[in-house]
Amino acid sequence: MFYQLFKLIFYFVYYMKKVVLKSKLVTVLKYCTVFVFLGRAYQHIYWDAPYRAFFWDESLLEGVVNTLFRMTWNEYVTSPSISNGIVVFIKCIGIFYLLCAIGVCFIRPSMKKWGKLFLLGGGLGLSILAFLYSKDRFFHVGQFFEYTTQFMSPILLYLLMFSKVKLDKVKTLALIVIALTFICHGLYAIGYYPIPGIFLDMTLNILPVTEPIAHSFLKIVGILDFIVAIAIFIPKVSKMALWYMVIWGGLTAIARLIGHFHIDFLGITFSQWTWEVFVRLPHALLPLFVIYMDKQLDYHFR
Repeated sequence: MFYQLFKLIFYFVYYMKKVVLKSKLVTVLKYCTVFVFLGRAYQHIYWDAPYRAFFWDESLLEGVVNTLFRMTWNEYVTSPSISNGIVVFIKCIGIFYLLCAIGVCFIRPSMKKWGKLFLLGGGLGLSILAFLYSKDRFFHVGQFFEYTTQFMSPILLYLLMFSKVKLDKVKTLALIVIALTFICHGLYAIGYYPIPGIFLDMTLNILPVTEPIAHSFLKIVGILDFIVAIAIFIPKVSKMALWYMVIWGGLTAIARLIGHFHIDFLGITFSQWTWEVFVRLPHALLPLFVIYMDKQLDYHFR
């Protein structure tokens, strides 16, 4: 009798641990997704996004403009009504992202239809945005995959909540997503692509270093990005590499705000840079998700 009671208690505790860990996985991915959607919503509604890279592509749209709008390309690109239409379109996309952020906060496993709209639809929108950023940067492949954690966070959440994909498969996909983002950051940091001015500005504004030292610092952290991107696939060192990513990903996200902080212009500072922090928080939260997932898999396979 006591043995059966002990066995019942053991399985109850075991089940509850699995439930709690699964809840943590969903919670972390929800934070990832909500932060990205909120950041992009604010960007689209109050600032700008690179949709003109598509709408003002003469080689792609000139024939459509001539036929559909019955206007020359020069008339099209200089038309105030067309320009205002693009602005309205961008703000509408921002409202959609805001609805996605709100929807994700309340989404449940029984709401698969809404999951497809908010998670798959939002993820598709974010991947298109990543492509437009890449197009705006002369189709740098690294520019597109730099945003992998952003547009894949809602996809991973969908797989976790609404699909029958096994946890180990979701983990593998998450690791690939994280590795791609860090590798692409590394490509910019070491100078394979032109080093973004924002990288140097943040380094010089936060650290008491000269510009040559800032360049050397960026190369070092770029190399570390490559190392940890490989290390997360090696079981003996993956956890340490993931914790490095959690810390470094969080620091580089908050650096957007700290590196451009001006006490005399608080409103502009927070308005311009807080959303930049939000869209990069998945660089820290997605590795944390994998750390929690490892615990879940440990219990799953015991």
